[in-house]
Amino acid sequence: MRRDSSASSDALYTSPPDYVRTQTELLAAIARLSNAPFVAIDTEFLRERTYYPKLCLIQAGTDDYCVLIDVLEPLDLRPLFEFLNDRNRVKVLHAAHQDLEVLALTQGALLGLAVKPIAGPIFDSQVAAGYAGLSAQIGYGDLVQQRLNHSLDKGHARTDWSQRPLSAAQISYAADDVRYLVELYHDFRSAMSHTPQWRWIEEDAAQLEDPNLYSTQPVEAWKRLKGLEQLTPRQMAAAKALAAWREQRAMQKDLPRSWIIADDVIRALAERLPASVEDVANTHGISKGLAEKRADELVELITTASQAAANEPHTQWKRPPRSQINKVSRLMDFVREEAKRLNVSSELLATRREIEQLVFNGKVGDFGGGWRHGAFGQRLMQLAAEEPADG
Repeated sequence: MRRDSSASSDALYTSPPDYVRTQTELLAAIARLSNAPFVAIDTEFLRERTYYPKLCLIQAGTDDYCVLIDVLEPLDLRPLFEFLNDRNRVKVLHAAHQDLEVLALTQGALLGLAVKPIAGPIFDSQVAAGYAGLSAQIGYGDLVQQRLNHSLDKGHARTDWSQRPLSAAQISYAADDVRYLVELYHDFRSAMSHTPQWRWIEEDAAQLEDPNLYSTQPVEAWKRLKGLEQLTPRQMAAAKALAAWREQRAMQKDLPRSWIIADDVIRALAERLPASVEDVANTHGISKGLAEKRADELVELITTASQAAANEPHTQWKRPPRSQINKVSRLMDFVREEAKRLNVSSELLATRREIEQLVFNGKVGDFGGGWRHGAFGQRLMQLAAEEPADG
């Protein structure tokens, strides 16, 4: 469904958004927001120079009220999180993961925890777009344009939200992030609430309450790296150790991972397995500062990890046989056909990576359970089990 909202959106709020700087203002804003069964939420934060996102602003909106909460002021946000954790209230976001992450970290800090996700139910308009046949990765501006026929101002997309005071243009831009989110929620709910896809949206959204989504354990940090498939066991052990070391240092110093050591340098060190300070310094891509300050530490780390894996069997990586590659292509064709039949984005059914894992390693993805299993996953796994026609 597509609506011309150019007039209705401008009239959605009859007054400028409230700009909250004090505890009294915050409590008054929460009281006004509490009159609605849902609340649209967005956040503005910085992360270019830190490991942890720095929350700067929280926007919240309902049908007739919009508020911008300046979290750089000394506010007690516990009443806000109590409001957000009410399971009788739908929380509406777009591309929810990053916003939910910064909220989970902020709430966790208040409670002395690493993370504490806000409670559902959650509605993600980006996910809803995928279940309405649009791209599963569609941006907020493009979605507003396609569903509401309104063009958003993109002039402040790279604003430094930690700077104060905010200009009138910045305040208007921030308010738009929830103003049209309210309309998108009504639009999708009107169009889809009686369809199977609506239940699928709700099922997927429930997974956003998993705290594991919003924190990385150093021992698991290597999973972020790419291009490790051809490493030997010793090299893989070194890569895992280096990734964990980087994660711990990034967390301790609150710096971006790449500022500690870049992904390609981790791979280069793992492949080289340097045994001396000179070997580290001569590794492609390593910075002079890192080599001078941390070479001894890196050599010890790599040596310990690689020696522990020295006796593990090594199977030479081989390109999958043509029959398996062809099977992946056929199964991807099946996924795309099913996506058309169900009128959803194929990315929400199964990714190519998931299909490759199924074919190459027998690993079942999300399609092995939940609504996906009944809708198409069972048939997908049956097709995968069949012998390929080309041998």
